[in-house]
Amino acid sequence: MFWTVRDALVRDRWRAIPMTLGAVCLTSVFQIVQNTSWGFQPVQDLGSVKAVDPFWLALLRTPLSLFVPALDLPVWGALAQMLLVFGIAEICIGWWRTLVIGYVATLAGTTYARIGVALGPEHPFGLPVSDRIVNDTGPSAAVVGLAIYLCWRYRAYLTGALVILAMIGEVLIKNNLAGKEHLAAMAAVMAVCVVRAQWGPVRSRVPVGQGPPP
Repeated sequence: MFWTVRDALVRDRWRAIPMTLGAVCLTSVFQIVQNTSWGFQPVQDLGSVKAVDPFWLALLRTPLSLFVPALDLPVWGALAQMLLVFGIAEICIGWWRTLVIGYVATLAGTTYARIGVALGPEHPFGLPVSDRIVNDTGPSAAVVGLAIYLCWRYRAYLTGALVILAMIGEVLIKNNLAGKEHLAAMAAVMAVCVVRAQWGPVRSRVPVGQGPPP
């Protein structure tokens, strides 16, 4: 993975990650606009997702919700995550696969929020009713999902295990909606990896750098 990224950046520099740069710029614009007196509500209407919303409305807002920074977290963290993980993913698997995996992870988190609230706080995988109105935006679920997919694609199993352990530790330390959504995102992407390993193209089932079996 290191050499793939290095060679692309040496050859093309910033032209290697146009989608990532566009995503970072879009996220920055949303951050600036939502912190104005006139722009907060339009941004919420375009990209704010909550478990209390009808599911069809959440689906309509999901494409932009990935680029709306969470209100309770510093925006530089979201921008750094996108630049690093989205950039690596765009170089390694292409821009459209990056978006597909990112949206799979994001939708998994959005869907889980509704299931968790329905299960209730007494269930191990449940959520308190108050989480129905928590603003559920930002790229973190997509970032976690992409990290898992890249680790599988490049057979970086130790790194993947560390990511999983870190996300489990996050839930144990701070048992909140975001942490559990990260687990849901990882589970969804791991399911995608299993499907691709079993029924995907041959190149997805062999170690990177080796050709298909004779």
